[in-house]
Amino acid sequence: MMFPATVAGSLPKPSWLAEPNRLWPQWRLQGDDLAQGKLDATLLAVKMQEDAGIDIVGDGEMSRQHFVHGFLEFVDGIDFAHKVEMGIRADRYKAMVPVVRGALSLKGRAHQAEARHARAHTQRKLKITLPGPMTIADTVADSHYGDKVKMAMAFADLLNQEARALQADGVDVIQFDEPAFNVFMDEVPGWGIEALHRAIDGLKCTTAVHICYGYGIQANIDWKNALGSEWRQYEQIFPALAQSRVKQVSLECINSRVPLKLLSLLDGKDVLVGVIDVATDAVETPEQVAQVIGEVMKFVPKQRIVACTNCGMAPMRRDIAEAKLMALGAGAKLAREKFA
Repeated sequence: MMFPATVAGSLPKPSWLAEPNRLWPQWRLQGDDLAQGKLDATLLAVKMQEDAGIDIVGDGEMSRQHFVHGFLEFVDGIDFAHKVEMGIRADRYKAMVPVVRGALSLKGRAHQAEARHARAHTQRKLKITLPGPMTIADTVADSHYGDKVKMAMAFADLLNQEARALQADGVDVIQFDEPAFNVFMDEVPGWGIEALHRAIDGLKCTTAVHICYGYGIQANIDWKNALGSEWRQYEQIFPALAQSRVKQVSLECINSRVPLKLLSLLDGKDVLVGVIDVATDAVETPEQVAQVIGEVMKFVPKQRIVACTNCGMAPMRRDIAEAKLMALGAGAKLAREKFA
């Protein structure tokens, strides 16, 4: 299929499951009710995507309070009881983060329940997202390894364990979210790519990396406004990604100041083009979505274009997110009619 549609990752959680319109929401259920509620919300997320015409569906990250911490909860060696405040993403904003106290190891499966539940309830291709090792290393405090790279490699090994198990669960696409790649650009061609390769080692399913300018929260919007008339962070990392073993690259496009010609630096990769803006409540039209796809075709072969969202939608109002998903599905369909 030309221009298949997918989502970057998270969708808004139902208000009965967690606080709405929050990036770090508190759960509204406990114990067995919470476990069942997460699965019920996963099924709702899959159904919402199917109804919108999304071709490669995800679990919506319904089982995770946050895209990084949702994985870290299943890692031994991490102290969640004594979080510390730390600047993350080069001090773009402060966050209360857990502390690495000892050698890292998985307690068990992290995302088995939601992955298997989603797999059992959809015939469409299924994507599950994991936080990337560089981004995890930027979202925890280290009191054990004393070396950020060494710690990131340890996380990469754990991510690989979970990714291989997800593949066995029937997941078609495993995506690693690396917003840190857009912050620490000088480190990406070296250990950043090496850590990503460790995370995808041995995978036969489709692998992807998501690199964006962040959720539609004020701290990220302010940062974007400070980047000038052209956002050229991608220029520093795309050549290295083009030479990497990852199959797909997910990036921000619509309403951004990214020069589209930079996308030609991803020669040989499938490009998940952000055609839905997660930093505004304005709902795109199918025509706008198709127009962006048409513009990207000047720099990326059309058979390598996947229509996607700029980033996750977790903090967004649910009705707006649903309307944007409908625009995404309809816009990809329109692009197929116009350009295929």
